[in-house]
Amino acid sequence: MPLRAPFLHTKTKNRRFFTFAIRDVARMEDNCYFCVMKTDISGMTALVTGGSSGIGLEYARQLAALGCRLVLVSNRGDELAQAASNLKATAVTTVFMDLAQEGCAGRLLETCDSLGLTIDILVNNAGMFFMKFLDDEVLPRARAMMELHVKTVTELCILFGNRMKSRRRGYILNMSSMAARIPAPGIAIYSASKAYLKIFGKGFSSEMRPFGVYVTTVCPAAIDTGLYNISDRLRRIGRRIGLIRSKESLVRRALRALFRGRRTVSPGLTNVLLPPVIAILPSRLVDRLGMKWIYKPGASAD
Repeated sequence: MPLRAPFLHTKTKNRRFFTFAIRDVARMEDNCYFCVMKTDISGMTALVTGGSSGIGLEYARQLAALGCRLVLVSNRGDELAQAASNLKATAVTTVFMDLAQEGCAGRLLETCDSLGLTIDILVNNAGMFFMKFLDDEVLPRARAMMELHVKTVTELCILFGNRMKSRRRGYILNMSSMAARIPAPGIAIYSASKAYLKIFGKGFSSEMRPFGVYVTTVCPAAIDTGLYNISDRLRRIGRRIGLIRSKESLVRRALRALFRGRRTVSPGLTNVLLPPVIAILPSRLVDRLGMKWIYKPGASAD
């Protein structure tokens, strides 16, 4: 018994040291973003999909601070108007459009042409998420996710990228996810679509770089947005120890990578720690965890 207290004390100290180490690594990453970027993008026009809220709105804010004109695309009209109002010091054009619909990429290009807009920077940020076992009830949302994450992004890259290629200058940023490395129950289509974006981005980057167009794929880990159904307390703890990143730090690192010509970037220590751990879990254990935590018979996908 006398040995128990010192042992627990040492264990607590080690745990505290590990917590502070994770947090400090995350802070050091963020501090690097204040380095001067190699590219002056002032006066360029940036198109941000899903730019009315969350990470997309943060991309808009930081691009505006760098002197860009903005084109924000979203299927949420009220949020678009609010975003334009908040960014009123910058030239902002809003486009109300559902990017999960067939042919929307071509319509968006036509809209930009009709408005006389030349897009120099394309940020493919729009996305959707649900966690549910796949069945016939969830099929409509599954189709929308595949359309939005795969087909629309691919067509936007080709259509706007071709214009950039003809001008011999341009930047394209695609938002993938750490989930691209984590096939798991409940997020089968989400993970697969994000894996597609990661692989597509690497190949497309090699095709575009000889023409002066830079393509960067961002694979973030957990980000402090409303996407995760966890308590505010757990979100605060996650941010404090560096396991959940703020959208501000994510966007800073993503833009720095884009304008420095990096092909991929995976911000966050969680990107280093979590996928290898999940990869060694026995498949039967993953099956059981999925049935216990995610599977809900008769539950709606909404």
